[in-house]
Amino acid sequence: MANQETPSRLTRRSQQTGKPKKTGGSKKAKKSQKTPISKIILRVFVSLFVLGCFAFLGGVGLFWFYAKDAPKITDDQLDASASSTLYAGDTAIADLGAERREKITAQEIPQLLEDAIVSVEDKRFYKHVGVDPIRIVGSALSNVRNGGMQGGSTLTQQLIKLSFFSTKASDQTLKRKAQEAWMAVQLEKEKSKEEILTYYINKVYMSNGLSGMETASEAYFGKTLSELNLAQTALLAGMPQAPESYDPYRHPEAAKKRRNIVLQTMLENEKITQKEYDDAIKTDIASGLIDFQRESQSWAKYDGYVKEVIQQVKDLTGKDVYTDGLKVYTNLDLEAQDRLYEIVNSDDYVQYPDEDMQVAATVMNTDNGKVIAQIGGRNIASDVVLGTNLAVNTARDFGSTMKPLTDYGPAFEYLKNSTADRIVDEPYQYPGTDIEVRNWDGQYFGDISLRTALAYSRNVPAVKTLDEVGLDQSKKFLSGLGIDYQSMEYSNAISSNTIQEGTKYGASSEKMAAAYSAFANGGTYYKPMYISKIVYQDGSVEEFQSEGKRAMSPGTAYIITDILKGVISEATGTNAQIPGLIQAGKTGTSNYTDDQLEKLGTTSGVYPDILFSGYTPDYAMAVWTGYNNIMTPVTNQSNLVASSVYRELMSYITSNIDVSDWDMPDDLVRYGGELYFKDTYVAPTPSVSVTPASSSTSEASSTTTESTTESSTTESSTASSTKESESTSSSSEASKSSEESKAPESSTAPSKSSEPSQSSESQETAPSTSETTPEESAPAPSDSSSQAPEEKADAADKNSKNETDSIKSAA
Repeated sequence: MANQETPSRLTRRSQQTGKPKKTGGSKKAKKSQKTPISKIILRVFVSLFVLGCFAFLGGVGLFWFYAKDAPKITDDQLDASASSTLYAGDTAIADLGAERREKITAQEIPQLLEDAIVSVEDKRFYKHVGVDPIRIVGSALSNVRNGGMQGGSTLTQQLIKLSFFSTKASDQTLKRKAQEAWMAVQLEKEKSKEEILTYYINKVYMSNGLSGMETASEAYFGKTLSELNLAQTALLAGMPQAPESYDPYRHPEAAKKRRNIVLQTMLENEKITQKEYDDAIKTDIASGLIDFQRESQSWAKYDGYVKEVIQQVKDLTGKDVYTDGLKVYTNLDLEAQDRLYEIVNSDDYVQYPDEDMQVAATVMNTDNGKVIAQIGGRNIASDVVLGTNLAVNTARDFGSTMKPLTDYGPAFEYLKNSTADRIVDEPYQYPGTDIEVRNWDGQYFGDISLRTALAYSRNVPAVKTLDEVGLDQSKKFLSGLGIDYQSMEYSNAISSNTIQEGTKYGASSEKMAAAYSAFANGGTYYKPMYISKIVYQDGSVEEFQSEGKRAMSPGTAYIITDILKGVISEATGTNAQIPGLIQAGKTGTSNYTDDQLEKLGTTSGVYPDILFSGYTPDYAMAVWTGYNNIMTPVTNQSNLVASSVYRELMSYITSNIDVSDWDMPDDLVRYGGELYFKDTYVAPTPSVSVTPASSSTSEASSTTTESTTESSTTESSTASSTKESESTSSSSEASKSSEESKAPESSTAPSKSSEPSQSSESQETAPSTSETTPEESAPAPSDSSSQAPEEKADAADKNSKNETDSIKSAA
């Protein structure tokens, strides 16, 4: 019995019930593995509910965290237009969007206008409390179904946005939306629906510098809002969503489409009958529109500058000066701008040939890229607002002012040439063509230095230099200075003509001032900067400055400057001389094609464009002159206007600053009056007692300037009487006889199919050393290629002086 196994309780129960014993003994275990579906669902819902509560509480907490910092609602901001104010220093120069504004009261709102606005913008306007959850959900579902971006903002929220926040899409942050919603609810507590609608009608931007629907009604239709018909009312009611896009003058089809949407919503909301709807959509969009007359603005002197400010604000911030209520502080120097305007628009400083000649000019601070003055046209009508700014126009040719940038700058930078290096000025054809390159005087100077080639603007050496540098390297150099070509040609050695794409390719007064600034400051390029600071509606401040980028070595910049000093002191740019001022510059002209000359009935003495770009250590200025009609030529009698405009303004803005000169950088050495890069220069042997002369030494030892040495501030006063009679003073225009004596240089380059109305040829104002142009080429300087390094330097000095004397003699 002891070994008999005791039956288990389960076995005994089985025996009692007569049911067979189930093996596995896991029924209880199986029951424990099965949980009813209802319990699972319940647990999920409970978990979601708990999480939802936490999320809700977190959202409420975050909402209040954001809302507590919302701006305070004031009547002044609700009533103010959403315009922006532009400043020069602390002086307001333009109020954009508020210059024309007519307001109405709540009692004057036409029922038709109220129905149109509420139908298209917020059909539940009279039912919500500032925010509309139903509208938000509906907009979200509509966006999911249709893939659109329909907004859920109420009219009240739109008014808050216009009054206190930016309208830029990227600024629609969670914080902003929370504050906007909170303020909308608060506004509904403080103001009636009629008051809110009135604020909205009087505030919205309506394109063309107009704020408020009453203002737009009078400007576009010559009527008050109460006098408009259904179609006209619907047009105005639909514009605030995208006022520039729905401008009926510039975009009639888009305006019509938007107007019809307003009419459709009015029909759906039973505000108009089917017949009224049918009649209205058949109405021509231009029906009732009058010729829009812009009122003359107080910023006529700054119109071009203001236009660039507006564009730069948009480019850098995405903001709209007409709707975002900004305070924009510019880099404009009011005194310089006023003087530039007077110089260009009167005969007190420069004698213009007629009223139609146009002038475009840009002045920049060389150390930071700040545009301190700019003018985009001459004798512009007073009712033209934000008109064409010729200062940023790239469609005209900047001729030989391109040579330092396209040819010689890259040669010094990449090939490490010296100013004494030789080049042959001889009959030559553009590489890969049978087209002859012509010099402005039809002559050739033979073997000359690079200094002489650039100072006297010889076209053949310029094209040869570009060929040696290579188009790719030149394009790279230009790109570092903010100038680009879609396709660069060898003709661009002496011309900026290229395929146009807006202002992306080619040169302009603005681009040239920025590029020449890099020569002036030692090789750093600064992108032109019009704005310095913006104060946003919420009080936040953002400051702006151009980040300089190294475009060339200090040595390259100094070499170009050293040569261009001679352009003003004795070569082609003597009309720009300013007594006592150290400066550098380059003249430039463009050519007509043979076909254009045939139409003009002449073969010489006429030019589409004449230019001057110059600089001091502090300022750079580029001037273009010509006519809007390219077939109206600048003649020899007015070919000094560009350099005269430069001279008069540069004389004014530098009158109260200390005169300074450029210091030669460490990467250069001067020997025999010429400049060499140290890493390529071979020093003289000890037996030679000549040491490299510094810039100041060279200037101090000379009483007359030469193309091989830097100009001195005292040179103009100690030069010969002949020299004095040829240069002009900074306070008066050159004499008529002097103007007529300066015949521009010219060249013939391959024509550009992309610019049929312009030639890719370039010319230059002749050296102002005589009243006649050279009739024979200068004697070729002696060759020094077989000499020792120290002998070469001495020979180079003698050759350069011989070249200069020969050119003067030939002239």
